[in-house]
Amino acid sequence: MKILTEFKEFLKEYKVIGLAVALIIGLASVALINSVVNNLIMPIITPFVPGGAWQTAVFELGPIVISWGALLGSIINFIIIAFVVFLIAKYALKEEKVTKK
Repeated sequence: MKILTEFKEFLKEYKVIGLAVALIIGLASVALINSVVNNLIMPIITPFVPGGAWQTAVFELGPIVISWGALLGSIINFIIIAFVVFLIAKYALKEEKVTKK
């Protein structure tokens, strides 16, 4: 039974449960942001993409094919997620300026 007691202490000391909850919420947030980008933002951008299909938009340079449409979607996802993390750091942590510590 000592091993169970040590395991419980480990969970409490390193806040593993809180980390697991944060990970699950983070994954759900990513799914939500992907949906916003794919179903709201990118349809607005689609008329400006040659061929109109942003997910399959490619740039061909001889044998080299660059899927820039999928890359653009991933960049927009990253910017939104980074901005949300910034807002959480700024307002949830109640700091005037987010700085490196």
